[in-house]
Amino acid sequence: MKEARIDRRLFLRGIGGVTAGAAAATALSACGTGTSRSVGSGGKGSKTVVVRDSGGSYGAALQKAIYTPFTQETGISVKVLNLDDAPLLAQIRQGRPQCDLINITMMSHTKYVAQDALETLDRDRIKSLKSAKIPENQITDHAISHSFYGQCMAYRTDAFGGRKPETWADFWDIKAFQGGRSMCNPDGDLPELEFALLADGVPMDKLYPLDVDRAFKVLSRLRSDIKKFWDSGPLPGVLLSRQEVTMSTVWDGRIADLQKQGVPVERQLNGMRRQFQGYAIAKGAANADAAYQLMDFSLRPESQAALAKAFPSNPASPVAYAKLTEDERNALAGAPQYYDKGFDTDTDWWLKNEAAVTKRWLEWARG
Repeated sequence: MKEARIDRRLFLRGIGGVTAGAAAATALSACGTGTSRSVGSGGKGSKTVVVRDSGGSYGAALQKAIYTPFTQETGISVKVLNLDDAPLLAQIRQGRPQCDLINITMMSHTKYVAQDALETLDRDRIKSLKSAKIPENQITDHAISHSFYGQCMAYRTDAFGGRKPETWADFWDIKAFQGGRSMCNPDGDLPELEFALLADGVPMDKLYPLDVDRAFKVLSRLRSDIKKFWDSGPLPGVLLSRQEVTMSTVWDGRIADLQKQGVPVERQLNGMRRQFQGYAIAKGAANADAAYQLMDFSLRPESQAALAKAFPSNPASPVAYAKLTEDERNALAGAPQYYDKGFDTDTDWWLKNEAAVTKRWLEWARG
């Protein structure tokens, strides 16, 4: 879904540059909701907090499950900006961030840290951290995960005579599982090198550091059968619905909507790649105390469970799954019975290698 991931696309295009960021900052009135605020108006007792999230169906779910209940409990109103990274980073450099709380991928938070754009968190102010039991590897000095999305395989159930693809090797097996394929391009998400390596027999726990040469060699075996590279969340479903392809990589939450529409599709979670979303506080946030309160509220297991009911979001808190019905839990890729089928993206590796891999991917795709 594009809504939750617009940040990395912009980073790929080099939005960290001061010139581009400053230019974008001059057009703030055209971004997001256009909320105005005065820096320094916050602190303890502030009755407003401004959140950067990406709107759309994801934003609507956040409003229903998190923001409205938070306001009802605390009296603090939540204002939302769908603000791209470039202008937000420019504001932070100028000491006037328009957003207090930033909701983006943990990988992008790391890029913000490199630009000294986030506050160092005081964990004692986040009371729910202990009860939510967020995995320690999803907590940094500047950001805390609240959910993850999984990238996995989707296929038409009527395409293979009753056979079901079980592994990424099956995705590459055009003879046994005939039909076109679709994979992601870097505008949509990280290049899918891990899936190629899994298809070639690399064990899931031995993926990193990625063997880039081997991955592109495996990708090349499938290149002529890739009918389209997708760059937005809905596109794999469109291609599957139109029978333009029989299999595609996909963000896991997209399959349920297709199934409700009667499209004969299923997901395969073996070898799913997980990427986490998290909260951080902008450096110099005007309403830092309110931002801490909203972060604390959002990380509660019951809050994460409420969001999962409103949107196919996989809670980072393992405790949240116990607060869902069996059917609700089983629909999520983060459910206990599925978790070990997937792997966490090595963000440190990708931070070091994303630009070079993306450049090579673009050359390979043009092939």
